[in-house]
Amino acid sequence: MVKELLDWFKTLLLAVIIVMLLHYFVFNLSTVKGHSMQPTLEEKEWLFVNKAVYLFGSPERGNIVIVEDPEHELKSNEYLVKRVIGIPGDQIEIRNKRLYLNGERLVEPYTDLAIEDEDYGPYTVEPGAYFIMGDNRHAGASRDSRSFGTVSGNNIKGRADFILWPPTQMKSI
Repeated sequence: MVKELLDWFKTLLLAVIIVMLLHYFVFNLSTVKGHSMQPTLEEKEWLFVNKAVYLFGSPERGNIVIVEDPEHELKSNEYLVKRVIGIPGDQIEIRNKRLYLNGERLVEPYTDLAIEDEDYGPYTVEPGAYFIMGDNRHAGASRDSRSFGTVSGNNIKGRADFILWPPTQMKSI
């Protein structure tokens, strides 16, 4: 009886350790809060976040990422969901309600709005940093790199790969 209980305890302990390692290094779930990523993401959707992808690589333009809030001193453990617009060395500019990447107008099929905020830049993304924006381009709808600057690659916690909830919205992003 004691041997059987000990075997069960070992199995349970191993399962907990494996789940914790997967959660810490491989994946996480995140809930969308706010409207800054509309129309791509809606509030209260659950995202599958791939953490392992950036252990072996770097964020790419167009990735939807989970970022530690750069102004986290004001809010503890807050994360943002944003799209990578610029990678190190890219030049970003917003003029006449349009986004320009390295001098050329960026085609953005994931949003259906012109940028309603003020002109910005040109700004060159520094090494090790990323320029991120929300897909919602209404005036003041997204707190992103236009307000707090670029984010360090160390602050990017993972790439959102799938919408898991609600089931009617389940899809790859």
